[in-house]
Amino acid sequence: MPRKTALAQKPIETQIFLVRGQKVLLDSDLAALYRVEVRALNQAIKRNEDRFPPDFVFQLTAKENDTLRSHFVISNAGGGGRRYLPYAFTEHGAIMAASVLNSARAVEMSIFVVRAFVRLRETLATHTKLAAKLTELEQRLETHDKTIDGIIKAIRALMMRPEKPARQIGFRAQSFSQPKTLEARKS
Repeated sequence: MPRKTALAQKPIETQIFLVRGQKVLLDSDLAALYRVEVRALNQAIKRNEDRFPPDFVFQLTAKENDTLRSHFVISNAGGGGRRYLPYAFTEHGAIMAASVLNSARAVEMSIFVVRAFVRLRETLATHTKLAAKLTELEQRLETHDKTIDGIIKAIRALMMRPEKPARQIGFRAQSFSQPKTLEARKS
């Protein structure tokens, strides 16, 4: 199955990777979307370097490339391998590439790419909100658990008998069954 056909069947979100803290598309995936050769895409980028600042496109390091290949199982198409490290295009770089290529397909796909990045951003925002709510619940439970622990300790303290009897408080009347004599009082 040719790479272009296989790529067309994959959702574009699966082709977006997080590199250097940015969501990017690799040059080979972007070229397949725009239906141009990777070589032609990269030549167009090099001819128009002033339109592609580092926050639009950057070349991967060998370590980043190896990490992507091992982590996401990116394989070489055609078996020959690449002679250079791939370029990574941010959302803005992918749109700028469409304007440089200036074909109907590139314009159509740039809209597609923008929508994919927006969907990905919305998904990440939902996960972020969910993570914040989970953290809030954990904090509430922690406070709740401390309160319950305090109540249980107080109940246990009330249930325990005192170790030595407490001194009785109040008036104790002596029994006056027999009047005390003067002699008994002296002794």
